Amino acid sequence: MKVCVPTMGMRGLDEAVAEHFGRAPTYTIVDTETGSVTVLPNVSEHMGGQGLPAEILAENGVDTLICSSLGWRARSILEQLGIAVYIGAKGTVRETLKLWERGNLQPVGDDTVCREHMFRNMGNRGDKCWHR
Repeated sequence: MKVCVPTMGMRGLDEAVAEHFGRAPTYTIVDTETGSVTVLPNVSEHMGGQGLPAEILAENGVDTLICSSLGWRARSILEQLGIAVYIGAKGTVRETLKLWERGNLQPVGDDTVCREHMFRNMGNRGDKCWHR
């Protein structure tokens, strides 16, 4: 199974979790069967490139996304692509995977998805989502 965590940089399992899925600078993908770790830059339209973050994950065979938060549109697209989504990621990728493996993270639901966003430092990578 391939699990993705939105991250702030290229340090793999030791990288910090990004605050918001679509604006994460990188996506760290861990294959839970082989232990391999791949870090992809976010080259989506959110970061001046093309495509959507969810499409990038699907193209790379991701089965599960574990993030701090994400918007309703991303959740809908991920659901359509068959990618399971869990929220509550924090700390590093390694710490987040341990929380998930122990069953301490919840699947995203209607009551946990971000409905409105206000971004501090709009345009900078890794902007924080400030919920209204």
